Amino acid sequence: MDLSYIKKIIKLVEHSDVDEVEIEEEGKKIRVAKNRNSTGGYPQPVMQVPMYQPVQAPQPQAAPPPASAPQAEEKPKPAEKTYHEIRSPIVGTFYRAPSPDAEPYVEVGQAVKAGDVLCIVEAMKLMNEIESDIAGTVVKIAVDNARPVEYNQVLFYIDPA
Repeated sequence: MDLSYIKKIIKLVEHSDVDEVEIEEEGKKIRVAKNRNSTGGYPQPVMQVPMYQPVQAPQPQAAPPPASAPQAEEKPKPAEKTYHEIRSPIVGTFYRAPSPDAEPYVEVGQAVKAGDVLCIVEAMKLMNEIESDIAGTVVKIAVDNARPVEYNQVLFYIDPA
C-alpha cells in the first residue's frame, strides 16, 4: 500500500457517514477510524464520582453472663426444612389463573400432585402452563400475579409429600 492510497482512504472516511474502515491487502493491514471529539482533538474531561462506601455501624457487644449463674446447655436448633422449588423455565409474565376473572390454579396450603398446573407464564403471546414436578403442599407463592419473571426464577415452594 502506498501513502497516496492511504490518504485517499482517510479522506473517504472523513467525508462519509462511515466511522471506521479496515483493509487488508497482500499481508498488510490498515484501519482508519474517525475521531468524534468535538473539542478540537483534545480529550474531554471525565468526571469521576467516588463509589459509595457504606459505613459499618459498630456492633453492640453482648454483656457476659453473670458469674453466679450456671451455664445453660445450648439446645441444638432443629434443621430448617428445605422445600422443593418450582422455577420458571422461560422469561415472561406470571399469571396465577387462566383468565383475570377465574380462580387461581393453586393457593398456599393446597395439596398438589405431579403434573398439576400451578400457573401460566406468558411469553410472546404464548401461554405456557407450568406444572408441578412433585406431589406435595404449596408452602409459598414467590411471585405476585401479572408480574414479569426471569428464566430460572423461583415461582413456588412446595413441601414434598
